[in-house]
Amino acid sequence: MNFDDKRDFYRMMLNSEVMVTIIDDETNSQITATCRDLSATGMAIELEHPLAISTHVKIKIDSASDLVPALDIRGKVVRVGEECEGCYLVGIAIEELD
Repeated sequence: MNFDDKRDFYRMMLNSEVMVTIIDDETNSQITATCRDLSATGMAIELEHPLAISTHVKIKIDSASDLVPALDIRGKVVRVGEECEGCYLVGIAIEELD
Protein backbone atom coordinates (compact mmCIF):
# COMPACT_ATOMS: atom_id res chain seq x y z
CA MET A 1 0.00 0.00 0.00
CA ASN A 2 1.46 3.35 -1.02
CA PHE A 3 0.53 6.30 1.20
CA ASP A 4 1.31 9.71 -0.27
CA ASP A 5 -0.08 11.37 2.87
CA LYS A 6 2.88 12.07 5.17
CA ARG A 7 0.85 12.22 8.39
CA ASP A 8 1.99 10.45 11.57
CA PHE A 9 -1.53 9.09 12.12
CA TYR A 10 -3.93 7.77 9.52
CA ARG A 11 -7.38 9.31 9.24
CA MET A 12 -10.61 7.36 9.50
CA MET A 13 -13.14 8.62 7.01
CA LEU A 14 -16.50 9.18 8.70
CA ASN A 15 -19.82 10.72 7.90
CA SER A 16 -21.23 11.01 11.42
CA GLU A 17 -23.40 13.68 12.98
CA VAL A 18 -21.69 15.33 15.98
CA MET A 19 -22.65 17.94 18.55
CA VAL A 20 -20.24 20.88 18.75
CA THR A 21 -20.18 23.13 21.83
CA ILE A 22 -18.36 26.44 21.34
CA ILE A 23 -16.51 26.91 24.62
CA ASP A 24 -15.19 30.39 23.85
CA ASP A 25 -18.56 32.14 23.82
CA GLU A 26 -20.50 33.11 26.95
CA THR A 27 -23.47 30.87 26.20
CA ASN A 28 -21.57 27.72 25.20
CA SER A 29 -23.54 27.59 21.94
CA GLN A 30 -24.27 24.14 20.55
CA ILE A 31 -24.47 23.36 16.86
CA THR A 32 -24.84 20.17 14.88
CA ALA A 33 -22.10 19.29 12.41
CA THR A 34 -20.90 16.36 10.34
CA CYS A 35 -17.59 14.72 11.19
CA ARG A 36 -15.83 13.97 7.91
CA ASP A 37 -12.68 12.35 9.30
CA LEU A 38 -10.91 11.60 12.56
CA SER A 39 -7.33 10.76 13.54
CA ALA A 40 -5.43 10.52 16.81
CA THR A 41 -4.52 14.22 16.68
CA GLY A 42 -7.28 15.95 14.74
CA MET A 43 -10.56 15.89 12.94
CA ALA A 44 -12.43 17.66 10.17
CA ILE A 45 -16.03 18.74 10.63
CA GLU A 46 -18.46 20.21 8.14
CA LEU A 47 -20.52 23.23 9.25
CA GLU A 48 -22.96 25.67 7.67
CA HIS A 49 -21.09 28.64 9.20
CA PRO A 50 -17.35 29.13 9.75
CA LEU A 51 -15.70 29.21 13.17
CA ALA A 52 -12.83 31.54 13.98
CA ILE A 53 -9.30 30.14 14.11
CA SER A 54 -8.24 29.32 17.73
CA THR A 55 -11.86 28.88 18.91
CA HIS A 56 -12.03 26.18 21.58
CA VAL A 57 -14.72 23.56 21.11
CA LYS A 58 -16.05 20.42 22.71
CA ILE A 59 -17.29 17.73 20.32
CA LYS A 60 -19.38 14.70 21.17
CA ILE A 61 -19.39 11.74 18.80
CA ASP A 62 -22.03 9.19 19.71
CA SER A 63 -21.28 5.53 19.15
CA ALA A 64 -23.35 3.33 16.88
CA SER A 65 -22.96 0.48 19.37
CA ASP A 66 -23.69 0.12 23.08
CA LEU A 67 -20.39 -1.76 23.35
CA VAL A 68 -18.34 1.27 22.33
CA PRO A 69 -18.57 4.46 24.43
CA ALA A 70 -19.19 7.88 22.90
CA LEU A 71 -16.17 10.13 22.34
CA ASP A 72 -15.89 13.50 24.06
CA ILE A 73 -13.23 15.64 22.41
CA ARG A 74 -11.87 19.05 23.39
CA GLY A 75 -9.98 20.87 20.72
CA LYS A 76 -9.11 24.06 18.94
CA VAL A 77 -9.96 25.28 15.43
CA VAL A 78 -6.78 25.33 13.35
CA ARG A 79 -8.12 25.56 9.79
CA VAL A 80 -11.28 26.79 8.05
CA GLY A 81 -12.04 26.39 4.37
CA GLU A 82 -15.16 27.12 2.37
CA GLU A 83 -16.13 24.03 0.37
CA CYS A 84 -19.08 25.73 -1.30
CA GLU A 85 -21.68 28.32 -0.35
CA GLY A 86 -23.02 27.46 3.11
CA CYS A 87 -20.55 24.60 3.65
CA TYR A 88 -17.32 25.04 5.59
CA LEU A 89 -14.71 22.40 6.41
CA VAL A 90 -13.21 23.12 9.83
CA GLY A 91 -10.01 21.45 11.03
CA ILE A 92 -9.83 20.74 14.76
CA ALA A 93 -6.63 19.91 16.65
CA ILE A 94 -7.49 17.50 19.46
CA GLU A 95 -6.27 18.72 22.85
CA GLU A 96 -8.10 16.25 25.12
CA LEU A 97 -9.98 13.01 24.52
CA ASP A 98 -12.35 11.25 26.93
